[in-house]
Amino acid sequence: MRTRTERRERLVPHTIDGETKMVKEPYDVEVPVPPRDWDQIVLTGALAVVVVFLAIVIVWSTSSIGDLLARAVSEPAIAYAAATGFSLGWIVCMALEWLARYDPVRIKRPRTAGHVFLAADMAAVCVHGWVADSLKVGVIGAVLSGGAKALWTLVLDHQATPLDARTQQWVAIKRGEVSSRLALGAVRRQLTRAESRAAAEEVALRTAPDPRPDEPEDGPDADVLPLPPGAVTAKDAVRTAWEAGFRDEDAIRRTASTALGRPLSPDTVSRYVRALKVGA
Repeated sequence: MRTRTERRERLVPHTIDGETKMVKEPYDVEVPVPPRDWDQIVLTGALAVVVVFLAIVIVWSTSSIGDLLARAVSEPAIAYAAATGFSLGWIVCMALEWLARYDPVRIKRPRTAGHVFLAADMAAVCVHGWVADSLKVGVIGAVLSGGAKALWTLVLDHQATPLDARTQQWVAIKRGEVSSRLALGAVRRQLTRAESRAAAEEVALRTAPDPRPDEPEDGPDADVLPLPPGAVTAKDAVRTAWEAGFRDEDAIRRTASTALGRPLSPDTVSRYVRALKVGA
């Protein structure tokens, strides 16, 4: 059995002047080297080949279809950008196939959609070859796309371990339970946000004073009697109106002027109101 040397660390006591501390000490240990997993190496190599093949196919398809679409638009960049959609469509479906490789039901839709995108890609490449008076080249380019798809399907079928019917049902039930928990979590967050907004609005409505309190029928200031001169100051009159719930400066000025027995200037009222807002 082959082994290799690994450097590790351990804590050992170290004493200086009668005080002991735990310090790190390096040491070497021989560990066995596991045998090479040739199955995994071969599978990794196959995946690498497929990825490289896909990159070549994307470049070829994009070049061919982009040249075809460029004949109908004035800007070639737009044509080549649109051409990438033909290849990327069935490649995305291949990725979804990989994610659903253990579920024969969920894999059907991405596999069918991938075939549709692949057929459109191959047809566009063939049309480009026909338009460019080189149909053989177009057919060969289309076969490249089909070959990349076939290779991916073979690798996927080899990688996907088939599940028996009862295990598939168990996985479907478990997936449904987890998906339900995720969905309920999202719904609860939405409801919590909605309840928080509703509660904030209710508090705002309860605490916001009425800008025009209930007034007697004979006039807004009929129940405010003037006080003897010197009984209150202008500042006291404005503060009293503010504490009564008035927030409109005109209403505060009328109420304070009536209570004070003399008219107040708007500037005076504004100055006192600003001070009250700061202290609120």
